[in-house]
Amino acid sequence: MATFTSRNPEETIALGEQWGREARAGWVFALTGDLGAGKTHLVKGIARGLGIVERVQSPTFALVHEYGSGRLPLFHLDLYRLDTPAQITGAGLEEFLEPRHGIAVVEWGERWFGSCAGKFHRQPGDAAEPRFRWVVIESLSETERRFTYEDLGV
Repeated sequence: MATFTSRNPEETIALGEQWGREARAGWVFALTGDLGAGKTHLVKGIARGLGIVERVQSPTFALVHEYGSGRLPLFHLDLYRLDTPAQITGAGLEEFLEPRHGIAVVEWGERWFGSCAGKFHRQPGDAAEPRFRWVVIESLSETERRFTYEDLGV
């Protein structure tokens, strides 16, 4: 597990930008943290790192926003309004578990992946499985955030 502390939204965006530059097709980022923790700022940075020019905003009411102007498509999901994996599956969001030609970033990831994160542990030499980054965001103060993250399936 790795940890990063951001002192302001700009540092959060910069972390996301670094991750976006490193991202490869098939990667999934699952974000968990309270309202206002910085999940959407992190996604804005990931989009910037991918070279996406569209304005990134939380898809709370649409469930998913797709951004295609970067080097890889970004599928940004927000599960705040869904409570169970069955509701998420019923909404038709399963296809984003393995975004073969892009990456997926899932806000409120614990609502979906809490029950299936083990799917992302792959066997050595299995290149077909996506990379999965589990990210926990904690608010330390008005502007300071701690990001604890772990890569699975690598």
